[in-house]
Amino acid sequence: MRLRTVGIVALSVLLLGGCAKNGGGNKIKIGLSLDTLKEERWQHDRDLFVARAKELGADVLVQAANSDDALQNSQAENLLTEGVNVLVVVPHNGKSSATIVDSAHKVGVPVIAYDRLIRDCDLDLYVTLDPEKVGEQQADYAVKHRPKGNYVLIGGAPTDNNAVLVRQGQMKILKPYIDRGDIKIVADQWATDWLPVEALKIMENALTKNNNKVDAVVVSNDGTAGGVVQALNEQGLAGKVLVTGQDADLAACQRIVQGTQSMTVYKPLAKLANKAAELAVAMAQKQPITDPVSKLNNGKIDVPSILLPTVQVDKDNLDSTVIADGFQKKEDVYKK
Repeated sequence: MRLRTVGIVALSVLLLGGCAKNGGGNKIKIGLSLDTLKEERWQHDRDLFVARAKELGADVLVQAANSDDALQNSQAENLLTEGVNVLVVVPHNGKSSATIVDSAHKVGVPVIAYDRLIRDCDLDLYVTLDPEKVGEQQADYAVKHRPKGNYVLIGGAPTDNNAVLVRQGQMKILKPYIDRGDIKIVADQWATDWLPVEALKIMENALTKNNNKVDAVVVSNDGTAGGVVQALNEQGLAGKVLVTGQDADLAACQRIVQGTQSMTVYKPLAKLANKAAELAVAMAQKQPITDPVSKLNNGKIDVPSILLPTVQVDKDNLDSTVIADGFQKKEDVYKK
């Protein structure tokens, strides 16, 4: 994975009031193809994206594939048949979704990969909250609070390119500690489809094999962190073992307040969704988008990419970040 900085953002995006029109004068239609809506964060993304697109005068057709590759490809074909002007895709499988890009390009429709990169294709644009930085923030928190000891690593879905990038970020920080012998990786597995039950099984096995001697668990998102905390709780270890996360889900924020999850990485989804909606409208109107922040290689081309910043969150800054932004409500987070 090659990340290349190429300068400051210079986006020619007209944020128009009223109806956004495509080149033919018709109202713009955006297709939003989601991997899943089972996780809380994707419901946030959908609602924010649709709201911003509507503010710009565009309609959004939404499909969710329940983590089924064939279904997502079929739904994308349906969106193209509906005559969308641009397709925004959160891929379940970063490789097989290349088919979606190829199909869209055959009918002249550009594709934006949203939050997860689509590999091995001529992708038009990638907009994300920097996944490698997320991994760095998780591991950085872990080593600052547990600089020595036994670590368990639980990655996300192996089909999700973001899970790979998050792991790359984690290892950038962890490797020197591992090489020195300060940190020992006692288990390292990937959770199929980011399922909490997968993380629960992985953690139960890791605790059994290591006689409960685990100091930190670098978990790649909040859903899987929930499964880890459940396993720790069963052994009376919840709150004693450091646990990372990502997404600032409500349940994770509640666990941070309770002390059973140590941190999460807050990804300001409003910024991501708003930016993606604005860029989708611009692309549909065939407006130029020049000099994006970076280019990320997807195995075939260097994809123009916009990488937005993320925030390391624990109990000390939960109120001033996640709650202050209105992402979660204080009364919900601190609910007894």
